[in-house]
Amino acid sequence: MTQAAPMSTTSSATSDTPGTMRALIKHHAGPGLQLVHDRPIPEPGPREIRIKVNKVGICGTDRHIWEWDEWAAGRIPPGIITGHEFAGVVDKVGEAVTKFSPGRRVSAEGHMTKALDYNSRTGNAHIASDTRIFGIDCDGCFAQYIVVPEENGWPIHDDISDKHAAVFDPLGNAVHTVMAANVSAKNVLISGVGIIGLMAVTVARAAGAARIYCTDVNPPRLELAKKLGAHEAFDARDEHWIKHVRAETHEGVDVLLEMSGAPAAMDQGFRALRNGGTAALLGLPARTVDFDFNAHIIFKGCTVLGINGRRMWETWYQMEKLLLSKRLELDDIITHEFPMSEYEEAFRTMMSGDGIKVLMNVDE
Repeated sequence: MTQAAPMSTTSSATSDTPGTMRALIKHHAGPGLQLVHDRPIPEPGPREIRIKVNKVGICGTDRHIWEWDEWAAGRIPPGIITGHEFAGVVDKVGEAVTKFSPGRRVSAEGHMTKALDYNSRTGNAHIASDTRIFGIDCDGCFAQYIVVPEENGWPIHDDISDKHAAVFDPLGNAVHTVMAANVSAKNVLISGVGIIGLMAVTVARAAGAARIYCTDVNPPRLELAKKLGAHEAFDARDEHWIKHVRAETHEGVDVLLEMSGAPAAMDQGFRALRNGGTAALLGLPARTVDFDFNAHIIFKGCTVLGINGRRMWETWYQMEKLLLSKRLELDDIITHEFPMSEYEEAFRTMMSGDGIKVLMNVDE
């Protein structure tokens, strides 16, 4: 596991000036974030809602921003408020807003589009050409307040907790991947059981997968995968599991859900996939991958699905129904909650691997 980046210095202010709020910002072009107390509270435009943020989740993307890797340095403008996973309450609405009123519990889809391009107008807004993302292209949710377009707001059902609503974003990635691959009554391999891979285990089980196999190099995560519903879980460093799984499933798994982005895991996953199977790829390789297209795709005749974000809004309805069904097990995945004032420890816990999904409570 990569070591945590050097910690930044927290502002010494203890109270907020009227009209200002506390926020975690990318304060410079280097490692760390900074907690400030003087960020102006944003005002909603005519078709926007302002949300008082209660809980936020730390994402792998936020880790990249903290560590200031090559991707972050080329994409993130210093000074931005980070974060894109949250739950809160509508605080104020613009004059043209019709769907929300103050006091409504909400989360939000973090991908924004003007809904004017081809994909937006044909049911595929999750891959719109003009997509902008909270906490990356504009101010995010690691703050007491965030303003979002009315269309991006998602009302939280009364029977869904803020704890679970705060992870709608990564849960949606898992749900999108699982549902796109149509796992019901099929043998499924999940390669990579990080946060979203673990979520995919419980989603696949709820969706009726026949058998679920998992691979990773982290033994505790593999044990948790079995607790969440995996039939077997294997250390990816020992490739003997491929022969075992192919024998047990007769010809190979029906579905590969690739969640790791690791080149070796991708190669293993396609080797374990039967001819004519389906591969749904969510994991992001850090660099160009040397991949055998002939053996893994063309001659195998498999279907390959690239998965990005969440379908708007099909995935959100699916998430809500799955959570209300009580068939998802998320509490073993959400391992820690910290006050946002202890953000340094929250990030250390997430980056060190001591925790899995880490939340922060904004007003603490």
